[in-house]
Amino acid sequence: MLSVRRKARVAALQTLYEIDCAIRHDAQKILARLGVEKELPKESIDFASELVKGALSRRQELDSTIGRFAPAFPVDQLSSIDRNILRIAIFEILFNNKVPVKAAINEAVELAKTFGSESSPRFVNGVLGSLVANLVERERETNRKE
Repeated sequence: MLSVRRKARVAALQTLYEIDCAIRHDAQKILARLGVEKELPKESIDFASELVKGALSRRQELDSTIGRFAPAFPVDQLSSIDRNILRIAIFEILFNNKVPVKAAINEAVELAKTFGSESSPRFVNGVLGSLVANLVERERETNRKE
């Protein structure tokens, strides 16, 4: 049985995917429909809504981060699944701070295994691993200066 947060991430991914494919669809209406269809608990819907709102409101910044850590893969040419898994995970890592970084990465890789292509888990893990390595290095530099 999937955890409340895993269900939320799946619903968030499905919502962002639908928005990518059908631009005029409303995120809250999609989430409400998914909540009913999948009988999601309120906690899952609330967390999914938080992830979707965060990913949509910071889309440019998230896409810029993806481009920085996956320079060989233009963001607009990534599969919608991979792009949105990365948006959710990077939002969680950089802005949401409600789960440990390792948990956010593991959850993203699990989403990639379930919904992505054969190469998606490795790609997602690589991009997120590079991001986290960069964050760790920046933190070390900051600590050295102090």
